[in-house]
Amino acid sequence: MVYQANEARYETMKYNRSGRSGLKLPAISLGLWHNFGGVDKFETGREILHRSFDLGITHFDLANNYGPPPGSAEEMFGRVLATDFKPYRDEMIISTKAGYYMWKGPYGEWGSRKYMISSLDQSLKRLGTDYVDIFYHHRPDPDTPMEETIGALDHIVRSGKALYAGISNYSAEQAAQAIEIANRLGTPILIHQPSYSMLNRWIEGGLQDVLDAGGVGSIVFSPLAQGLLSGKYLNGIPSDSRAAGASVFLNEKNITPELVEKLRQLNDVAASRGQSLAQLALAWVLRGGRVTSALIGASKVSQVEDSVAALNNLEFSADELALIDAILK
Repeated sequence: MVYQANEARYETMKYNRSGRSGLKLPAISLGLWHNFGGVDKFETGREILHRSFDLGITHFDLANNYGPPPGSAEEMFGRVLATDFKPYRDEMIISTKAGYYMWKGPYGEWGSRKYMISSLDQSLKRLGTDYVDIFYHHRPDPDTPMEETIGALDHIVRSGKALYAGISNYSAEQAAQAIEIANRLGTPILIHQPSYSMLNRWIEGGLQDVLDAGGVGSIVFSPLAQGLLSGKYLNGIPSDSRAAGASVFLNEKNITPELVEKLRQLNDVAASRGQSLAQLALAWVLRGGRVTSALIGASKVSQVEDSVAALNNLEFSADELALIDAILK
């Protein structure tokens, strides 16, 4: 059956301007880090993409190394773009990144001009598109001069292969330097993609101030703290969870009795607001308008639906915020 997007898809989604740019992003964006690779069921991922767009999620976030195997998430999205999303391409924000290891030799990772441009050319082939909307440098390179990396982003935008430039995982000091170089070159940084959640607040130590001053937006990944704030760990470790699978990012050692008790208390706060724990976590990172978009992952359509429903209640009282801080102190 030919895919036809929901006519009411823009009626309930909230869209936020990214910094001082003209671009608006949905408050909830979909990331394809996991669950959309070559090892995953194509039709499940396709269904998630369809439902996401039907709910007003216009931003789909990828990277050269997403899969597994690396590159396969871009290939999967490219298939859906060609068969289902092609009529809607101009309604979508498609992003990808380069920075982590992709191929052998000295030019297969980090931030050289050689790697950045070669990687994007490969990504465009896998995606089956002439351009991406946002191209990110995925992580700071300790050895390549920042001027070269940001200069490569400037060249890429001027070449038409990307409409906007972004950075990810940069510290406050690194972000400030990147923003200054980009402004000097004439291709401002549109957005920064850092990790951020109730359990991981590092961006509050100066990065948010740098972004605000520079007019740069932010899209935060892992707002559910690798699933800790999803609600699945309130009563033990499910056999199909990431922690049970001994993920390099999350394992059973992380799920301590003390943490579980804090999660249960947060779940009580969520219930008092008429939300799930995941909805509370998403609303919390979006509070106050400093974060442009929260980047979610999903293995089921229901997870996307639950996440988007968080937008029904984004307001927090001072007492609620104080209680959350007290629980996590």
